[in-house]
Amino acid sequence: MALGVAGATVLIAGALLLVAGLGGGVLLELSIVVVLTAIACAWMVAAIRTAARSRGTRIHAGSEALFGRVGVVRRWSESAGQVFVDGALWRARQNSLQSDEESFQEGEPIVVEGVSGLTLSVRRAEDWELTG
Repeated sequence: MALGVAGATVLIAGALLLVAGLGGGVLLELSIVVVLTAIACAWMVAAIRTAARSRGTRIHAGSEALFGRVGVVRRWSESAGQVFVDGALWRARQNSLQSDEESFQEGEPIVVEGVSGLTLSVRRAEDWELTG
């Protein structure tokens, strides 16, 4: 926002210098200031609204999009295996916080807690995560 204000100020100052250099009057300079200020403010408001709106949206691509997704165990042995999440098979390991629990069973629902390279860190899905 600070850069937007600085840019608008420089734009207005440049327009004033141009008009003054061409011999324009005070009334012309004042009208240019008002118009350019209105345009700059409208542009900054639109940019801030767009940025604020995009902040609340869920990520739809990349490894960040997998966080919180529910999947199904396909194969598992001890603390690692394969899970089916979001239309693809992934290598997975059990979340280190839950390593004392028994290993997963085939067909059991899981939730992605983290991503490290091409390996997902998963935990058992809770009932509330499966509805909806």
